[in-house]
Formats: sequence, C-alpha cells, structure tokens
Amino acid sequence: MHDDRVSTEQRLQRFRAERVEPAAYRRSSPLTVGAWTAPGEPVAFAEAVIQEYLSTDSGERWGRPWGTVWLHVSGDVPASWGKPDGSFDDGLRLEALVDLGFDRSMPGFQAEGLAYDVAGNLLKTIAPRNSHLPLTLLAGERVDFFVEAAANPDVNRAAEHFATTPLGDLVTAGSEPIYRLGRIDIALLDLTVWELARDVDVLHGLMTQLEPTSPRRAVILRALEQMMDVMDPDDIAGTATVGRAALAKVLSAPAAASAHHLLAVGHAHIDSAWLWPVRETIRKCARTFSNVLWLMEENPDFVFACSSAQQFAWIKTSYPSLFERIREKVVAGQFVPVGGMWVESDTNMPGGEALARQFVAGKSFFLEEFGVDTEEVWLPDSFGYSGALPQIAVAAGARWFLTQKISWNQTNRMPHHTFRWQGLDGTQIFTHFPPVDTYNSDLSAGQLAHAERNYADHGRGSMSLVPFGHGDGGGGPTREMIASGRRVRSLEGSPTVEFGSPKDFFTAAETDYPDAPTWVGEMYLELHRGTYTSQARTKQGNRRSEHLLREAELWATTAAISLARDYPYEELERLWRIVLLQQFHDILPGSSIAWVHREA
Repeated sequence: MHDDRVSTEQRLQRFRAERVEPAAYRRSSPLTVGAWTAPGEPVAFAEAVIQEYLSTDSGERWGRPWGTVWLHVSGDVPASWGKPDGSFDDGLRLEALVDLGFDRSMPGFQAEGLAYDVAGNLLKTIAPRNSHLPLTLLAGERVDFFVEAAANPDVNRAAEHFATTPLGDLVTAGSEPIYRLGRIDIALLDLTVWELARDVDVLHGLMTQLEPTSPRRAVILRALEQMMDVMDPDDIAGTATVGRAALAKVLSAPAAASAHHLLAVGHAHIDSAWLWPVRETIRKCARTFSNVLWLMEENPDFVFACSSAQQFAWIKTSYPSLFERIREKVVAGQFVPVGGMWVESDTNMPGGEALARQFVAGKSFFLEEFGVDTEEVWLPDSFGYSGALPQIAVAAGARWFLTQKISWNQTNRMPHHTFRWQGLDGTQIFTHFPPVDTYNSDLSAGQLAHAERNYADHGRGSMSLVPFGHGDGGGGPTREMIASGRRVRSLEGSPTVEFGSPKDFFTAAETDYPDAPTWVGEMYLELHRGTYTSQARTKQGNRRSEHLLREAELWATTAAISLARDYPYEELERLWRIVLLQQFHDILPGSSIAWVHREA
C-alpha cells in the first residue's frame, strides 16, 4: 500500500490552521473603543468610570510599563445577525474578542485585562489565550463594557538568562508605551465548528504521541483524513456536523483497562510576588478567579483548587463582591481552598515557629471564612523542603503533601512519584509529585502521555494528579482545556482523565497504593542557586522580625496575666501576616524583581 502518512498529516495541519480555526467565528464586526490612562497607581472602577475617554483604535500605542489604561468598549450587535425576535440561530454564541496587543506564544507574563459591566461587576479575565468575553445580548442591542488593562512588561523575556533589566522597578522602567492595541470585535462563535476543532486537536495530539507503526495511530489518521474528505473546505460551518460524525467512532474507542489514570484539578499557580509587585498579584488573582467562576457556571463538574489564604484575604478586602461569589462556590464544592498556609512559603529559611504560624494563620482563615479545614500541604513551587516540615504539617492537621518542584532536579531524580515522606522525628506524610512535571498543564495529549510514561510507580500505583490551568496572569484553566479533558475520559491510546479535587485524588491514591515506599529527611532542590544568600537584608530582617514578634508575644502575655492588660491580638496578627507574606518562596529567597525586594 502506498504510504501517504506524511502528506496526509501535512494536509491535516493546513486544514486545521487555514480552514477550521478561522471558521470558528461566523461573523465579526469592530467595536468602538475609548481609552483613559490612570495617572499613577491602579484605581477602582468607581473612579475610572467617571473619567473622560478619548477615542482609540487598533494599532495605537498604549501603556507605560506597570501602568494601567481603562478601555470603554461599546457598539451595537448588528440586527442582521439575528432572527426577527433578535435571537441567534442554534449553535451560535455572541462574544467580544479583545486583543490588548498580546504575544500569544505565551499565556501570561505580559499585558492583562479584567472586564467589567457598566455597573462595575467583574466579568472575566482578558489574557493572551483567553481573550473572549461571552455576551448575553440580542441582535440590535447595545454592547457596553469596560476593560482595566494592565501594561505589565514581559520581564521574563527582557531579562532572558537573568540579565539585568530596568523593567524590574517602577522608578527605572521608563514611561514610553510598550504595547499596541489589537482588534476589539464583536463576533458570533460557531459552537459546532469550535467543537470540531477540539475533536481534531485531541486526536491529532494523541496521534503524534503514538508509535509510527501503531495500528491506533493509523486508525486515527484515516479518520482525520475521512473528516477532511467529507467536508467542504469552502463551507466549514455547513459541513462541520458531518466532519464531527466522521470522527465519532474513533473518539468513542475506550481506553485500555491498564491505562494510567489522571485526576485533573483546575489550578492557577499565582506567585504572590515575582516578576511583578504584590499590588499586581492582587489584580492577577481577581482576573483569574473571575474567569474560574465563569467556567464553573458553564461546567458544573469543574473543580478549581486555590492555595494561599493571603490571596483570598486580598480578594475579600479589594473585591468583596467577588469574594462572596467565591464563597458560594466553596460551599458548592467547586472552588476548593487547599494548602492550609498563609502563602506558599519557602520552607528552608523561616524558623520553626514561623512555619507553624503559616499553618495557624492559613487554616484559621479558611475555617473562619469557609468552614473548611484543609488536609493537604500544597507547595508545588517552593525551592526544596526541610526535613522538619512533615512534623509541623502533621501537627497542624495535614494528611497529604504535594509538590512539583523536585521534578526539576538537575542530577538526582526522585525515585518515586507517590511515597511517604518521613521527617527528622519520624513523622510521615503521604506525598505525591505529579509526573506530568508541570503545575500549569493544558491537558494536551503530549503532557498526558508524558505523565503516563514518566510515572515511576507503575505496577504498584496506577494514578496521578495533573494540575491544569495557565498561572501567573494567564487566567487559569480555559474552556479548551476542559473540552480536552472530557474527550480523554476514556480514549484508546491515552491515559484516562477525570475532574476532581485534591482530596478526591489523595483519598483514592492512598487506597490505590497503601504500601507506598518511604523517603527519609530533606528533599533538596538541585536548582535555583543562591537562594540562601541573595537579598541578605531581607533574610536578616525576616529572622529579626521572627524573634521580635516572639518576644512581643511573650511580654504581652505576661502583661495580660500579671497586670490584666488587654492582649494586642489584632495588632500582632497584622504584623505576623506581614512577616508570613515576606516568607513567600520568591521573596525571602531573593528571586524576584527589584520592586519586590525594595518593598520587602
């Protein structure tokens, strides 16, 4: 038989890029945009909405480094797009598409936006790979919303290979605009074409992970070829249904009984400070959490895990209405507080009392605000783990521990992905390293296949956890990721996937692997050199603050008992929270930008 696999795969790539993807939006029309530049630090919606907005357009430069520009977007939904009653044909969804001048090769680390309705309600993040805004309007009705656009510089790229960059501090970053506004349109999404694109993405991704001689790979390729044959490349919308039908059989073939099982947990690793200051982290959290809440309304089975009580506390103070929406989803079991610490702290340099306070402060917040007692320690990105940590974590009521960072070791790889970690005093805690080797998975076929191939405990354990979602300003999970997860619940050639919470995973994993091996002592990270010496003044200040707070508490307690003085609980709690925040794993180790270190 003539071997045309290469040419067929090349045809498929062109068909996806040139035909299917451009056809996802049936129609589009530009919207009118006005802009107002905040003169200094970010302002609240109530202040921004009353300003004078000047007309702007695609291609206009905007945003000095670390500045904020508010966009007022308006227009009318074309009456010709709808039926006589203003509704749209089945399978069409109205959306706004907002391009702030993104580099879509990265999900974050650049300009970010947060959309508001005219009443000031948070709608959804605007990010490079998550730039759509669903609209519930009829044809002929008015489009009217605002976008708070943050001109965060791409410090990651500017400081490639850790070179010096002036963008790391507001006082040296300059004032010239660093972005050009892209298109801001209203558009009709064709859901059938969009679903077809997801079918093709999953199957093509799976196919590329299989051996060239695999029968399953050949079956997938021929199904994709048939899909292209039955579709009209000049009428993708009109033939998308028959295209999906051609793929239905190959998508319904179940996974092997021995396939590795992945529990997918929505996540967005948001560093509490790193290549941006703390003030920007607060806005990153609001953008990401608003996106997550929108996804929850669309997907009742979607679960999102969020660590760091500090980030919840910021939202409670700065975005109280968003916090109440989060509270509702916590009760529903979709928005899951995890970790039990005030921040995802460094665990090597803080004193033992401070590490204990991380848990006391974090767990107390979650109990008081949500009635939730977290049972897992969630530290995917901290730079190594003290052998004293199991004792402290278990004493705080934790049962499980998760990290990803040790998978980055340069020389000595950890021999297991699921095991019991034994501390210096003999305390053990059930521990897992996700073999997907990232805490920002997109649930792509390549990452799922890597997780299955990489898992070190085959034959004894059979499951692992995969945290998925764009972190650090990328907006968290996306609808595309959820669509991929659904298609690989049971798909021949792929690991199986289900959505759930960290507790769901750990409960099942302990049953699945009851005799997991034991690792004794410190888990040392062979990466990120210099974290014990960089920014020495911050390290000295941390130790001094720990000692002073302990002494202050001692004398305050003595005064309360001996002299009946009021104990200054609120003031000491406020001070402890400042110290605990500065122990974050990119502040205390000295791995952040200059602005962060100046504030610390």
